[in-house]
Formats: sequence, structure tokens, C-alpha cells
Amino acid sequence: MTNGHRITIERSGRHVRVVHGGQVLAESDQPLVLRETGCPERYYLPAEDVRLDLLMPSDTHTYCPFKGTASYWSLPDAADLVWAYPEPKPDVGEIKDHLCFYEVEVL
Repeated sequence: MTNGHRITIERSGRHVRVVHGGQVLAESDQPLVLRETGCPERYYLPAEDVRLDLLMPSDTHTYCPFKGTASYWSLPDAADLVWAYPEPKPDVGEIKDHLCFYEVEVL
């Protein structure tokens, strides 16, 4: 990365569960953990481990110069709760087809 900014991605052997309002939104034994300078550690879960049927696509998009353009999904009571990088930058290509939640339970 540039100017001392660093991103590392590795497979985690931890079990990650995402629960909102008592409902399990995602559960995975194969998350990726992304560590980025100045940001909290984030778990990216494979799309097949996420209850996409419960999420609604959002009109929100954000741009990160290191990861690319993020798309977001919402719940009726939680806007932009989930994001993903459909076309991530090559340096972080592993997060393609993975989704990230703001709040996760790591077991």
C-alpha cells in the first residue's frame, strides 16, 4: 500500500455469527479477517454464509482508494448494515464475493 497504509487479509479459523434483532443474518467458519491501518479489524464472510434473502440492496456506495467501491445492504430497521466490494482492487482481491457487517460475534 502507499504512505504507510497497510492492509492484510488472512483466513481465520474462528467462527463468526451475525445476529440482529434476534435473527441470525450470517454464520461462517471460513471468514477472512482484514486488518487495515487506522481501522478496526473486520471479518469478511463468504456470500454463501450470509442470509441475503433478508437483506435489501441500498443506494449507498462509498469509495476507498485501497479497496475500491463498496455496495451496501440494509434491513428495515438498520440502514447500510452490510457492505461488500463487488470489484475490489487487485491488492485485496480475496474479499470479492465476501460481505462485511458492522457488528459480529466472534466465537
